[in-house]
Amino acid sequence: MNLYDATVPIFSKFLGNIDRWLDKAAAHAKARKFDIDLLCEARLALDQFAFPRQIQSACDTAKYAVAKLTGKTPPSHPDTEQTIEELRARLRTVIDYLATFTREDFVGAEERACQHSWMQGNTMRGGDYLDHYVLPNFHFHVTTAYAILRHNGVDIGKIDFLGSLPFVKK
Repeated sequence: MNLYDATVPIFSKFLGNIDRWLDKAAAHAKARKFDIDLLCEARLALDQFAFPRQIQSACDTAKYAVAKLTGKTPPSHPDTEQTIEELRARLRTVIDYLATFTREDFVGAEERACQHSWMQGNTMRGGDYLDHYVLPNFHFHVTTAYAILRHNGVDIGKIDFLGSLPFVKK
């Protein structure tokens, strides 16, 4: 399996799911007559990142992963989003960035050395980086963003989390 299949389509799908959750969050805020941007202050625990940072972290994990796995330089985003509309723009920017990658870009990605500053000089083999850090970290932040919205009464459920499924036609 080419690592493209485990990254670009999955990240794009789940970031797109988040964008759709924000539609439901907007409807919830309108029905309850509160400013949707109040959700930007929401968090599940006092020592946990608030909603915007969950979205920013999911976006960063996706963009850094594809960049590191393909040997490219990721775009810079300053993490300044403070409103739902700014978060939507961030999601769309990263989805558009992901769309620039092809399966061919990932040739050799499984063995490519991947490194971040937080790794303190260590590197990880691309396949291990994806399996042991990227996918769990990405899904952690996506799940936490989902849980924050659910906790605050937004009407989203499992199918909203999963999004469309690639059924095989009979």
